[in-house]
Amino acid sequence: MAQPLNILLVDDNGLRASIIEEGLREAGHANVSVVTTVAGLVKRIERLDPDVIVVDLENPNRDQLEHFFQVSRAVKRPMAMFVDRSDTAEIEAAIEAGVSAYVVDGLRKERIKPILEMAISRFNAVSRLARELAEAKSELAERKTIDRAKGILMKVKKIDEDAAYKLLRRAAMNENRRIGDVAASLVSAYNLLGDA
Repeated sequence: MAQPLNILLVDDNGLRASIIEEGLREAGHANVSVVTTVAGLVKRIERLDPDVIVVDLENPNRDQLEHFFQVSRAVKRPMAMFVDRSDTAEIEAAIEAGVSAYVVDGLRKERIKPILEMAISRFNAVSRLARELAEAKSELAERKTIDRAKGILMKVKKIDEDAAYKLLRRAAMNENRRIGDVAASLVSAYNLLGDA
C-alpha cells in the first residue's frame, strides 16, 4: 500500500486492544487510533476520518452486532470485524450491513495485514459496483425520458422518431444543455399542460 493507512481500532477490552494495536504497528501501520467505548462512535469516526475500521468483539451479543452493523451502514468505510464466535445469520447480517471482512475465530497478529488489505479491496469493489449500478439506473431513466420526449414530439408535431430525436438534439445544442435535460423539461412542460 502506497500511503500509510489511518486505522481506527474499536475494542472494549483494553488489554486486547493494546495487543491488536501492537500487531497493527508491527504490520507497518503507525497511524492507529484506539476506541474502547462505543458511545458516540459514529461522531468519533467522522472526526478521526479513518481509512479502515477494525472492530474486535470477543463474544458479541445481537445488540452489539446490530449496533456495529448500523455504524457500518452510516460511515461508509471499510470495516473488518473480528469475532470469536458467530452463526450464519450474523454473517449474513454483517454482509448485508456492508462489513467488508467478517472474521470468526478472533484476531491474530499475523492475520491483520492480509485481512485489512482484503477488507479495503472488497469495500472498494462493492463501492465501485454500487456507483456503476447507480449510473446505469440513471442512464436508463434518462433514456426513458428521452424516449418519452420523442413520443411527445412525434404526437404533437406529427413527425417520425428520427426527426423527433434531431429536434431534441438541436434544442440541446442551441441551449448548451444535455439532451436528457432538454427531454426532461419537455416532458415536464407537457405534463403540466396535459394533452392540450
